[in-house]
Amino acid sequence: MDTLTQYQSVIAACREIYLKKASDYGTSWRLLRSISIVDQIYIKAWRIRQIQELGNQEIEDSIENEFMGIVNYALIALIQLASPDESHELSPEEAAEKYDEQVATVRELMLRKNHDYGEAWRHMSQESFVDLILTKLLRIKQILANDGKTLISEGMDANFTDIINYAVFALIKIQEKE
Repeated sequence: MDTLTQYQSVIAACREIYLKKASDYGTSWRLLRSISIVDQIYIKAWRIRQIQELGNQEIEDSIENEFMGIVNYALIALIQLASPDESHELSPEEAAEKYDEQVATVRELMLRKNHDYGEAWRHMSQESFVDLILTKLLRIKQILANDGKTLISEGMDANFTDIINYAVFALIKIQEKE
C-alpha cells in the first residue's frame, strides 16, 4: 500500500473512535486547556515508553490504542487552538467537521514533508516516534510557559501536527507487522 492510503486508513480508525466518544461524552473536552491536553498526550506516550522499556504491561489497553489516543488528543488540541471558545459545546456534526478540517491540514503537511524527506520515517523505530512525541510535548510546555510566544521556533500548532504524524506513522508500522 502507498503511504496516503495507509495514512487515511489509520485516520479513519481514529476518527471512528473520536466520533463514538463524542457520542458518549459530547465535546466535554472543550473545557480542557492546552496544558491539560498536553498532559493527556504525555500520559499516553509515557505509558508506551514504559511498556517498550519494561517489555511487558499489566493493563490490557494496547500500544496501538494509546497511539490512536495521541492522534485524537492532538487533533483536539488543534481544534481548541483554532476555536478557543471552550464554553461552546459542539454538535456531533460540528465536531466531525472541525476534526476533518484539522486532518486535512495535517495530512497536507505530511505529504509535503514525506516528499522532501523521502519517507525516512519508514526506517525509524517505534521508540523514536515515542521519544519525538515526548520531546514535542516538552517543547509545547515551554511555549506555554512563554505565554505562547516563540522567538524563532515553530508554534504549538506545528508541534501538535508533528505529534499526529509521528503517531500515525507508528500505527502504520504496527499494522505492517500484523
